Amino acid sequence: MVANAGSSEAWVRSLMRIVVGFTFMEHGFQKLFGLFGGVNGHGAAVHGFSLIFVAAVLESVGGPLILLGLFTRPAAFILSGEMAVAYFMVHFPRSFWPIVSGGELAVVYCFVFLYLSAAGAGPLSLDRMIWKKK
Repeated sequence: MVANAGSSEAWVRSLMRIVVGFTFMEHGFQKLFGLFGGVNGHGAAVHGFSLIFVAAVLESVGGPLILLGLFTRPAAFILSGEMAVAYFMVHFPRSFWPIVSGGELAVVYCFVFLYLSAAGAGPLSLDRMIWKKK
């Protein structure tokens, strides 16, 4: 059962969504535009159409959607899948254990996005404002 809009759980969910969307967006901007040191010093655009480019676009578009709480459920579902793919393609081959493979952040993002896809954006969101959900 998802808490009502007046509960502290719902407001904390909104806060978590905002923070997670912001940090996730930074990963996308790092990959796509080379910000924050980039990926090996540059953006993914130099790689052409590749998996890292697709990830960069998903993160650069999906992160702000999550941050704003706009189309939260479908965006979070897609991003959860992206993080699962990232974990199993990049981290899992290094080690079963996420802490050893460096994949713990991918696992955390995956399950936070899965939660948001089920629970929704919370009361402080454009989804709530636009569709007037109570």
